[in-house]
Amino acid sequence: MQRRELLKKAAAALAATALPWTSLLDAAAHAGLKPLGKPQAFSFDALKKQARQLASQEYVAPRDTLPEPIAKLDWDQWQSIRFDDEQSLWREDDLAFQARFFHLGFTIKTPVRMFEVKDGQAQELAYDAEMFDYDKSGVSPETLPPDLGFAGFRLNFESDWMRDVAAFQGASYFRAVGGDKQYGQSARGLAIDCGMGYPEEFPNFIAYYLEQPAEGSKTVTVYGLLDSPSVSGAYRFLMTPGESFVMDIDAALYPRKEIARLGIAPLTSMYQYGENDQRMANDWRPEIHDTDGLQMWTGRGEWIWRPLVNPEGVRINSFMDDNPRGFGLLQRDHDFDHYQDDGVFYDLRPSVWVEPKLGADGKGWGKGSVMLVEIPTVDETFDNIVAFWNPTEKPQPGQEVEFGYKLTWGATTPAKPTGAIVRATRTGIGGVVGQPRKYFSWRFAIDFARGTLDKLPKDAKVEPVIEASRGKVEITSARPLFDLNGDGVSGYRAMFDLKPTDTSLEPINIRLYLQSEDHTLSETWLYQWTPPSNLKELAPELWDEAKT
Repeated sequence: MQRRELLKKAAAALAATALPWTSLLDAAAHAGLKPLGKPQAFSFDALKKQARQLASQEYVAPRDTLPEPIAKLDWDQWQSIRFDDEQSLWREDDLAFQARFFHLGFTIKTPVRMFEVKDGQAQELAYDAEMFDYDKSGVSPETLPPDLGFAGFRLNFESDWMRDVAAFQGASYFRAVGGDKQYGQSARGLAIDCGMGYPEEFPNFIAYYLEQPAEGSKTVTVYGLLDSPSVSGAYRFLMTPGESFVMDIDAALYPRKEIARLGIAPLTSMYQYGENDQRMANDWRPEIHDTDGLQMWTGRGEWIWRPLVNPEGVRINSFMDDNPRGFGLLQRDHDFDHYQDDGVFYDLRPSVWVEPKLGADGKGWGKGSVMLVEIPTVDETFDNIVAFWNPTEKPQPGQEVEFGYKLTWGATTPAKPTGAIVRATRTGIGGVVGQPRKYFSWRFAIDFARGTLDKLPKDAKVEPVIEASRGKVEITSARPLFDLNGDGVSGYRAMFDLKPTDTSLEPINIRLYLQSEDHTLSETWLYQWTPPSNLKELAPELWDEAKT
């Protein structure tokens, strides 16, 4: 029965029933969302207690098999299963949000329990095949088990009921959109043993609690119960859509065992190739990536920009810090012409900025490192970039580990360097144009813009400060870049060549920033360049020198 039909029946029955009109409205508003069991008292503290109890028990793996009619569907068939928007949670409540549910299928095999929280009570919502349209998938709803469950949920906001603004689906993954309404990278509740040389552990959100927002509120609260062989946890998300989508997150973790590498606030993205790394550039589009760099604001106040690469082998970098002020995977390049993709619009992909919150003791995240994991990929459908905070202190069984942070999704970040930022990184063969190359070297050109550069006098002397862990840096320069009209400086370009001086194919770490009269003008550019695998062919003299 559709809601509107039930509302009519409720109105007709008003004179003949002892129930108040508000109770009938409540029943009508949730006609398509059937309750499962009885409501229970709920609070964030109660959820923490539940997570702590879970951690004290032996881990029980969730169901991860699909019924045959769903298991045999391909991607397109699964995607064709659509939730009936008429049955959206809070649709008839005249609120700023609605919630709609995802169907299990394809690689999403583990069901997640869904609850609505209202007036301090949590009511579980039952799966019902009537919530979904199966016509295009070829699946007969009656062949599916009545307790199939949900794969997750998405949130819609009053600014556009047709397009969702956030989605929680698969393991502990979730994502959101900014003002451009374009999805891109994802975040996770937690990363465990990512990049350790053995399969990482993927915790699951096993239950979501969607709290009905107050009338007129532009913020919605969602709670998540997380579980895995190593840890259980309770999460609270306060989410506010807008030009920038802000998630205020608090979490409490309860380890079952010592965790070798804990990843807090993990971000997951895709980088196939771009201006600085053309290794996999075999597509007609000039660039393919969700994000093009990792930005960090250290506890000491230094701003760092690390362009992403698609390496030949797995590459892991740790950037040590104490009480970081923030970090994020950013899409700085928003020029459509640089992508030419009018299907998935990489130029509109949102950046995500992580801002640690102070704890109840007034302290930040303490000592640890921002870790960047880059994995080779040959296809844009595979996420191959992960960034997260790894605390130095390893969580122990029986501990309660609490942390809070804000995630900001959008074209810009809430925190910005006062100095110039890196706008582009380009690399290619080194040497002097027009002159014979006597040896192999690699050229780097880094464009800086904005910030302090806009206020420099015309006669200012700008110099690049460059350090490299190996090799010889040569042909260095920093010169102004002029705008298209030629009547003003739009930035500076730092250039240099790096000449390998040994036979090692290990990565070379490079660091560069701009200065003028001992004043730092820019954020710090970090790069990790790996000499080509055919270096012996390109620079045979290095092997001759090694023999000598």
